[in-house]
Amino acid sequence: MNNEKQARFIPFHAINEFMLPEYRLKLLQEVFGNFDRLSEKRQSAINRLVKKLVKVDGFRNSTLAPVGLKSRAAVSAFEGSPEMVAQICQAWFELHTDLAAKVVEFLKTRGWEVLPVEADRSALPGFLTRWPEKDNFVTLDDAFVQAYPEDITHEYDLNMMMVWVSGRLPVELVAEEGERAEEEG
Repeated sequence: MNNEKQARFIPFHAINEFMLPEYRLKLLQEVFGNFDRLSEKRQSAINRLVKKLVKVDGFRNSTLAPVGLKSRAAVSAFEGSPEMVAQICQAWFELHTDLAAKVVEFLKTRGWEVLPVEADRSALPGFLTRWPEKDNFVTLDDAFVQAYPEDITHEYDLNMMMVWVSGRLPVELVAEEGERAEEEG
């Protein structure tokens, strides 16, 4: 298939251009605050990055710092390291598997091609840049609320999950898939 060969990826840390600083910190706090709920493999990957990239004043080993201090100190690593973003976002995703499953099904009903819920998206080379023009975040949020009226997920968390599940950032808005094939053909 030609489309896969021509797929363009941008590094995971490009997500920072789409995030509010408060949300970035909330994401880090949530992951570090629920660290014991993550798999040993994920904990190990994140701890390795924290030791390498995060400096917390007063701590020789940054992994031992309290959640608040570690989270604030990890912001710059999250902003600059594609691997840190990949591990933190996959950890956050793993803390919200119910929402992830809903979002996978929801995006499929809208014609999106997405990896299965169990896939480790942190293994990807980055985000795809093409995003369906018809599906801006407001449209997606509204449609999700209609599909799952009982779900009270905050729109920032919902949008984060849509981005992570789809492996896409809305960098290059594209019309329908048929037109996309013609463009790339």
